[in-house]
Amino acid sequence: MLYYLTFALQAYCIYHMYKNGNPYYWVFVILFLPLVGSIIYLITQVYNKRDAEKIQDGIVAIINPTKKIKDLEKRLRFSETYQNRVNLADAYMENKDYANAIFHYLEAVKDKSQNHFYIIKKLIEAYYTIEDYDNVLVYAKMIKDNPEFEKSKAQFLYGLAQDKLGDFEAAETNLKQINIRYSFYEERLQLAKILLERQKTNEAKEILDDVVNEYENMTKPNKKLYRNSMQEAHRILSDMKD
Repeated sequence: MLYYLTFALQAYCIYHMYKNGNPYYWVFVILFLPLVGSIIYLITQVYNKRDAEKIQDGIVAIINPTKKIKDLEKRLRFSETYQNRVNLADAYMENKDYANAIFHYLEAVKDKSQNHFYIIKKLIEAYYTIEDYDNVLVYAKMIKDNPEFEKSKAQFLYGLAQDKLGDFEAAETNLKQINIRYSFYEERLQLAKILLERQKTNEAKEILDDVVNEYENMTKPNKKLYRNSMQEAHRILSDMKD
């Protein structure tokens, strides 16, 4: 049990380090002094009274990912509120149980007193993941006039769904909205690939060149975080030269 707890602590600390851009040397402290290093990291970089519960929940979720869902199911049975249902749907999404996530999001949408922008974004994500592109379009159209929809992941998934369904012109309009400097690296790579498939080589190359150039100006933690995306961008550019 101590081994699994130590591993969970290490995983949480490294995740927290990358997410918050903390110095890279902490990786060595955490890995080479497993339990002691993780405790030192928690005390110096993470811990305060308000964070204690979040840390515990994060560790438990790594060791037993279904416990969170069971606890939230009990909470919903005890008090069937809008927020309890959304929390449960989110937990199902995190666990990649998209069928149950969709079910509870749809139940939550029935509450007409709430603003459903967040839920509809999650429905778009879930439906796209299970390749139900028609429903992606249905729900995207419900929120596409909301200012927060523009330049969002939901708009990108809307564009991808349009592409899958053959509406290429509309797809490009939505996909190109995420071509924003120093962000959306995976999405911009997907956009470049789609443009290449349509023989729009110059547009694709411009996006890939921007991505590579931005990488050179990143901090070390961000370079580590986006390394795979940058390697993929270099590979595509290299293939274009052949």
